[in-house]
Amino acid sequence: MGRWEPNARERLAKAALELYSERGYEQTTVAQIAKRAGLTERTYFRHYADKREVLFDGSGALQELFVNAVAEAPHSAAPIDAMAAGLEAVSTVFVDRREHSRRRQAVIVANAELQERELIKLASLSAALAGALRRRGVAEPAASLTAEAGVAVFKVGFERWTAAPEDLTLGQAMRESLEKLKAVTAGG
Repeated sequence: MGRWEPNARERLAKAALELYSERGYEQTTVAQIAKRAGLTERTYFRHYADKREVLFDGSGALQELFVNAVAEAPHSAAPIDAMAAGLEAVSTVFVDRREHSRRRQAVIVANAELQERELIKLASLSAALAGALRRRGVAEPAASLTAEAGVAVFKVGFERWTAAPEDLTLGQAMRESLEKLKAVTAGG
């Protein structure tokens, strides 16, 4: 193996998802992931702290996009409408990623450790969104409630989208989920 290989991070992520899907998360080792990617274990650990993180690699960028979209929504927007702007922004990241998202979701659902990590990431997202809303002047508890609602809409919309036929976009699933939430809270 050469000392430097292009696209190592992406190759490791692809190899990990393939192996987790084929063998299961618990039955897959970092050594197997590295070998499938044509890299070394050392290279793996230069990119990822552990074998879980490879599935959550983009969560920081996703959080940043979501928070920035909420922060940059028009100042006249109601908190839930600022959250809707964030949901729209996030939905663009997943265009042409449905199959990858389905496979990743299946791996996570099949393992309690990964489900826990997913919940931790969602809690971090909620806290960051609440912070963005507070910086917009939204008082507590409205900021935290809106952030939690936004994360719930994201989660439900994402799950619907990964299970849906190909004609439903993630943006549509998010918008529909948000409208259902608004109807529920309005008593409808």
